[in-house]
Amino acid sequence: MPDAPAPAPPKPLSAPQKALRKLGLLRPIDLALHLPLRYEDETRLTPLSEAARVLGSEPLQFEATVLHQEVTYRPRRQLLVTVEDGGERCLLRFFNFYPSQLKQLAVGARLRFRGELRGGFGGLTMMHPTVHAAGGTLPGALTPVYSTVAQLPQAYLRKAVQAGLAQADLSATIPDEFSSQIDVLRAWDLRQALTFLHHPAADVTLSELQDHSHPAWQRLKAEELLAQQLSQWKARVARQQLHAPALRVAPGGLPEQLLAALPFELTGAQRRVGEEIARDLARSQPMHRLLQGDVGSGKTVVAALAACVAIDAGWQCALMAPTEILAEQHFAKLAQWLAPLLATRGQAVAWLTGSQKKKERAPMLAAIESGAAALVIGTHAVIQAQVKFARLGLAIIDEQHRFGVEQRLALRQKALPPPLGEGRGGGAEVQGEAGASPHPNLPPKGEGAMEPHLLMMSATPIPRTLAMSYYADLDVSTLDELPPGRTPVVTKLLAEHRRDELVERLRAQIGEGRQVYWVCPLIEESEALDLRHASQTHAELSAALPAARVGLLHARLPPAEKKAVMAEFVAGRIDVLVSTTVIEVGVDVPNASVMVIEHAERFGLSQLHQLRGRVGRGAAASACVLLYSVPEGGRLGETARARLKAMLETADGFEIARRDLEIRGPGEFLGARQSGDALLRFADLAEDSALLQWARATAPAMWARHPQDAARHVERWLGARTDYLKA
Repeated sequence: MPDAPAPAPPKPLSAPQKALRKLGLLRPIDLALHLPLRYEDETRLTPLSEAARVLGSEPLQFEATVLHQEVTYRPRRQLLVTVEDGGERCLLRFFNFYPSQLKQLAVGARLRFRGELRGGFGGLTMMHPTVHAAGGTLPGALTPVYSTVAQLPQAYLRKAVQAGLAQADLSATIPDEFSSQIDVLRAWDLRQALTFLHHPAADVTLSELQDHSHPAWQRLKAEELLAQQLSQWKARVARQQLHAPALRVAPGGLPEQLLAALPFELTGAQRRVGEEIARDLARSQPMHRLLQGDVGSGKTVVAALAACVAIDAGWQCALMAPTEILAEQHFAKLAQWLAPLLATRGQAVAWLTGSQKKKERAPMLAAIESGAAALVIGTHAVIQAQVKFARLGLAIIDEQHRFGVEQRLALRQKALPPPLGEGRGGGAEVQGEAGASPHPNLPPKGEGAMEPHLLMMSATPIPRTLAMSYYADLDVSTLDELPPGRTPVVTKLLAEHRRDELVERLRAQIGEGRQVYWVCPLIEESEALDLRHASQTHAELSAALPAARVGLLHARLPPAEKKAVMAEFVAGRIDVLVSTTVIEVGVDVPNASVMVIEHAERFGLSQLHQLRGRVGRGAAASACVLLYSVPEGGRLGETARARLKAMLETADGFEIARRDLEIRGPGEFLGARQSGDALLRFADLAEDSALLQWARATAPAMWARHPQDAARHVERWLGARTDYLKA
């Protein structure tokens, strides 16, 4: 029998097909849910004589005959075409054109043009209009314009979306008992809503479509919010099925010893939050808690108390920070507090970063694997494969929004010790009876998956609506009280042309023994952005302040140099520290009383607030100067103005966070771009709070009574992205 012919190799993808994959449009439902960015009204023609009355208000469409065509080269190469309709003429101008367009726009051709009409001394003009043959039937619906990428023309994408809409399973997934609670769910089904939004009728106002207030949009928002809440609820229930070590502490244990050794009293908020965390740690389900608080609210000492609970119960704690400077700040502070207490128990605090040499790293890895290192502090190096914990019971992630989702998941998934006989060795293993756990506080063998408790910390407070939505799987603790002694920081806005005046003020501050931060957005010259870079600023300030000691700190310095510069500043041997944003979080220098942020208009609002929080940590009056630059002949953009206005008007981190959410939207606010997860595409947390409340109430009941519908709904909307919600 002859061999069966080999299967034909898969046909290579075309450029548009690759572009669809790049956009994540893989399934028919993905295409159906790829909704238009905007619409073009090609359903009506406006005679040129009437069009003159609506100049520039909105794009319009007219038919006309070509009278003249020429290519000119002054002041630059361009195609000029004069057309006429009913005695009214219009000049069409094209800066980019092809030979085929010259042929299409031949003299005598009757064509249809669409664009924005402008008037002036030379008469009516239109720049780069779209051009079609005249005559024929006008479309009966608005024309959708979709978000796209290179190699994916609108015409191809429109056909693909139509095919996806026809093929997708859009059958109902929301049972009547829930959909009947919302008017728009009763009035519109999903297929009606999607069909309408891809091809809205010509009589619908564009404003209803653009501001997402139309009932069809409301239907999609409700569906999207429900999918998100269903997924979050499922993650929460799944977490309750997992096991974690129950970390209980006896009276007089390590947490009490730490409190007795601290040179300050905890605030009421710190005590309350510490008790919330201790209650979570005492349970055998993994804690999944967000600790949020404004800059300087004292999150570090709360984290230290949580670490003490884990260590006192016989487990290890890992603390991961996004930058080496912040990790080192934590290490210095926590080692100062905890190392003497741990030494009496024969344990230590370990330090782990990517820049460590092998000779320094090897003993740290050995101490972590043996359990001798009770507390491990570091950067993303903590989650690398070669790091093996003997018995990790608590993971703490600082500035959690600065990590990608995969990194947060990797730390949570650092394995706890396997059952006896499968272990890696180390001091944690204890011989027990058959079926009993080989480790203290573990459930019996076979009782389910294990993972460490998780505490995430953020100095970017999360607005309530955002917490309700994206952190439905999290318990949130808030430090809403600042420790006594924090000096209010005065915020001032200063234009770039007053730079010399600012330098003179700094001279006076330095003369009084104060220190200054000067933050720049770039390290070196950028061709794309005309921003003053840190190296140039360092040179200029060194020349302008010859009596001052001016230091330079940026991310490209070798770790040893960065450490040395920071140590000099902390010790008061540097008067002005010119830096990039590596000092955004964690650095604590009480003698620093002035923060200058150059090109403040280029920074994000939460970043500005974080930088401002670096000063006001001592007794001296402190100021944050936002030095801004206006583009030549222009003005600051709306977003930049909104940020600077917010910084001037409030120092409340929660109000800052609320305004930041308004400006940036939830995806960017949460660092979602690090994960590639689109988060909410259609719903708006501020405007759609009623739908969010309905979705939150519906999710648990729908999983309980209609689990198959709930699973179909999540799969339709989130597909493979549900794993990201676990982090």
